[in-house]
Amino acid sequence: MHNRSYEFWVKTSSLVTMVMVSLMIAAKTWAWLASGSASMLGSLTDSLMDITATAMSFLVLGYALRPADDDHRFGHGKAEALAGLGQAAFIAGSGCLLAFHSIERLFNPLELTHSLLGVWVSIFAIACTLVIVFVQNKVVKHTESIAIKADSVHYKGDLILNAAVLLAILLSYYGVLYADPIFAVGVAGYLLYNSWDIARDSADHLMDKELPDEEKQRILDVSKSHTDVRGVHGVRTRQGGKVKFIQLHLELDDHLSLIRAHNVADEVEAMITKEFESEVDILIHLDPLSSVELSDTEGAAVTEP
Repeated sequence: MHNRSYEFWVKTSSLVTMVMVSLMIAAKTWAWLASGSASMLGSLTDSLMDITATAMSFLVLGYALRPADDDHRFGHGKAEALAGLGQAAFIAGSGCLLAFHSIERLFNPLELTHSLLGVWVSIFAIACTLVIVFVQNKVVKHTESIAIKADSVHYKGDLILNAAVLLAILLSYYGVLYADPIFAVGVAGYLLYNSWDIARDSADHLMDKELPDEEKQRILDVSKSHTDVRGVHGVRTRQGGKVKFIQLHLELDDHLSLIRAHNVADEVEAMITKEFESEVDILIHLDPLSSVELSDTEGAAVTEP
């Protein structure tokens, strides 16, 4: 049921985003062709990158949501990170091209035509972006999807971007010709910054970066709260797509029977699973308390001068 819910929410978010961005692309193309605004071209470029990234995410999520199989025992979640690297390269290239165009316009400024059209299109783009951010925030609350969360951060930044384009066109309308290319250079820098941010997050997932410290602390606190658990060590975590992978060692009393120790592990696993709303894959190793204490003593003896 959780898998179906996750898939429904992330695909709904992708579809809504693609519809809204498609409307923005049509409006911005019209405004750019009519006005010749470099900042509007930058905003159009950003929207083209947005719909490309969303379309890639939509296609990749279909693969990433597949359950584990014989060839991929840990699932297909890292496909999201691979798609992210591709998106980052695409966005960086577009940012560089826009920067070159904007710098050329700085040396050869042009008076904009149909500036008021650009103003209305920018206001329309802000409204569409607000719809996207609202839907994505709802989806993140239900799924904690890393891909949708990253998209949401990006579109919140787009609100500032569209407001900047609106300001640039208004300034150009009142005779400040250099405002348009200067703001376009800023948009190019924004695209390059976002490409770096996406690439860094994707690399973290591919390199199996640990979960945030607060989540690891929650794992420790929940595990130690069990009455039969005397200690926890060897916690290792990572995330692949929607699945959080958790490994840990439980320290138990020597006199516990094998069946009781097994039940304790099952109970701790259920407690951790309940703590996280997202899907988790937990591997627990059981250690008798005496062996842990012996190993600590031997380690201390070796390190003494």
